[in-house]
Amino acid sequence: MQKLMTIEEFEPLTAKGKTIFFFTADWCGDCSFIKPVMPEIVENHPDITFVEVDRDKFIDLCGDLSIFGIPSFVAFENGSEIGRFVNKDRKTKEEIESFISTL
Repeated sequence: MQKLMTIEEFEPLTAKGKTIFFFTADWCGDCSFIKPVMPEIVENHPDITFVEVDRDKFIDLCGDLSIFGIPSFVAFENGSEIGRFVNKDRKTKEEIESFISTL
């Protein structure tokens, strides 16, 4: 999974194919809970680009996208948002896989 390094990278990543942004933070316990299974989720979906976004580094982007709880996931395809799994609750691997299956 790649990491968003600059805000300028965001829009081009939304424009090509299917991309899921994983909003997280180092201090977030629920994020730490799900991070160990993220490589398996990524591997299960080779047709999707996964991008980790540090909420603290990109707080303005989170505001623009109404990301008020983490961990959260927002999916784009060819420039349009196609789904979101955004709330402040802990997420399980099964819940994330279920969200991805709806895209």
